[in-house]
Amino acid sequence: MSIRPVILALALGISSSAFAQTAAENQVAGTWRMVSATIDPGGKNISAYGEKPNGLLVFTPDMHFIEVLTDADIPRFASNARGEGTDDENRMAMSRSIGFFGTYTVDEKGEFSGNRVEGATFPNWVGSVRTRDDLTLVVTGDRMTEQFRRPEGTEIRIEWQRVK
Repeated sequence: MSIRPVILALALGISSSAFAQTAAENQVAGTWRMVSATIDPGGKNISAYGEKPNGLLVFTPDMHFIEVLTDADIPRFASNARGEGTDDENRMAMSRSIGFFGTYTVDEKGEFSGNRVEGATFPNWVGSVRTRDDLTLVVTGDRMTEQFRRPEGTEIRIEWQRVK
C-alpha cells in the first residue's frame, strides 16, 4: 500500500473532526426566528417591528450570517411592482424592516464575539464592524437574546427561538 493514500485519508479524517468540533462549539450556528423586538428610546419599551415582528437570523458554520427583520403589518403596495411604490409606501417599508448580511466571529467558548456587515438595505451599515461593545448575543438553550445599541444610544432587544 502506498503511503500517499494513507496520508490523504488521515488528513481528511483530521480536517473532518476539526470542522465537527468547531461547529459543535459555535453556540449561534443555525437558524433563529424572531419572537419579539423592543426598542427603548428614552426609557420606553415599544415594539421595534410592530405588534407582529417577523424575522429570521441565520448563522452558517462557515462564519457567514444573514438577518432579515420585518413588521408583518406593513401594508402592501398599491402597485405590484417593487420599484413603483409611493413615497409613503417606501418610507413605511424602509422604516419598519431591514435586511443585512456579512461575516461573524465566535470566541474560544463558541460565544458570539462580533460581525462585519457586507451588505444591507440600510447602506450606512455596509462595512460596519460590531463587537460585544455594540452587540451581544446570549444563547440559553434554544433561546437567544440580542441586544444592540445604536450610535445615538437607543437600545434594541430582540428575542430569538432556534428553528428545529
